[in-house]
Amino acid sequence: MANCFNLEYASIDHSKWRNLPPPPGFSSPASSSRAPAKAPTPAASSSSYASLKDKRAWDLAISPAKSLPMQAFMLYMSGGGVQIFSMGIVFMLLLSPFKNIAGMNAAFAPFAPTTASVKSPKVLPLQKIAYIACNLLTLAVGLWKCRSMGLLPTGTGDWLAFESRAMAPELSLL
Repeated sequence: MANCFNLEYASIDHSKWRNLPPPPGFSSPASSSRAPAKAPTPAASSSSYASLKDKRAWDLAISPAKSLPMQAFMLYMSGGGVQIFSMGIVFMLLLSPFKNIAGMNAAFAPFAPTTASVKSPKVLPLQKIAYIACNLLTLAVGLWKCRSMGLLPTGTGDWLAFESRAMAPELSLL
């Protein structure tokens, strides 16, 4: 009974599959040997590597804005009441921009030019400004949710404990 489950790979006929073209994006060794490609010059490869690093830095810079629609949907689904679930989502939304901005130099370190120092603020300044702006936008959405839940003191009734009362007119005549 054990012999019926054995598969003999040597018996498979490969001749009908040899004439198929390679799949898109795949270059077989036989096709690359037909037309030898020129080796890229070191200057061209370093400039393309620098442009790739710059593109990746911009992707990292706008990544907080890319996650904002999902976070807004999560805020919408958590509701407007003050429950533990909605408070947890709001807390994470308010905490993440501070953590992101605090670790900004470490996040952009792989994309820094090799000649500059990682701790230098002049390394990738536009990307860092965009990163801070996107994180501040995330923080603004979190504060808006806190305001809509009634957690921020925005009305005059929230500040009544700090107001001083004048003497009543009936008592001021005495």
